[in-house]
Amino acid sequence: MNEINTKHMIVSPRTLNGDKLAASPGDLVKSPPSNGGLAKRIIPCLDVKDGRTVKGVNFIDLRDAGDPVELAWQYSRQGADELVFLDITATHERRKTMAELVKAVARQINIPFTIGGGINEIADADILLNSGADKISINSAAVRNPGLVNKLAEAFGKQFVVVAIDTKSVNGKNLVHLNGGRIATDIETEQWIKEVEDRGAGEILLTSMDHDGTKGGFDNLLLKKINDSLSIPLIASGGAGNVQHFVDVFQQTNVDAALAASVFHYGEILIPDLKQKLIQQNIEVRI
Repeated sequence: MNEINTKHMIVSPRTLNGDKLAASPGDLVKSPPSNGGLAKRIIPCLDVKDGRTVKGVNFIDLRDAGDPVELAWQYSRQGADELVFLDITATHERRKTMAELVKAVARQINIPFTIGGGINEIADADILLNSGADKISINSAAVRNPGLVNKLAEAFGKQFVVVAIDTKSVNGKNLVHLNGGRIATDIETEQWIKEVEDRGAGEILLTSMDHDGTKGGFDNLLLKKINDSLSIPLIASGGAGNVQHFVDVFQQTNVDAALAASVFHYGEILIPDLKQKLIQQNIEVRI
């Protein structure tokens, strides 16, 4: 059984056969700024469309990246700290199908598992948590109904609520985008992050659309600016292309976790190799 890492999150660990144990009480806390602080997390992300893992560039030109159940199993064995599963085209009509796929993935892994996509009410989250999710992620639904963040935090505890945000620079401003990046809003990203933190979000998953899939590195300037003002954990997403990019994002921004997809899916970076490099750079990770 995995040890509960209460340093940066409270989750329910799994036994190897997929059975869940009760979560410990408490809230998520941030990593302190010193390098003697908390272990940084490496998180593969499964963007799922029609039951298959896909990946694109700047949220478009999607291509197949494999079976999510098989990929989840591989990442759990490689030593990933968590897994994020995002149904990027979820609707209520596909909720049952998604729940069954979540169950299939959950049976294969023994690491914390976050699910997002199509969560619009308490009942949606409840189904997914009962299907094997440890945390749930909301994105567009939170923007359309900000009170949903409060309700989820009150119903399940803020440590189970991740607010995912897709941000893109438009005319010099970082603006929130909805529906998998298809719809621009006039909401400034930093303003929105502050609001959802106040409403009870336990963690922020921030994806830079400008960097996503480019393999040119994370948006470290934006990430540092945001992370310095947050009191809850921040997950960096968008732009990972090589091991050095992970070193840079942790050293330059002190984010709590770094998420990536294609570099893991296509075997360009192996998680054990990545963690060894981070250790060599005096970045604390779990082995």
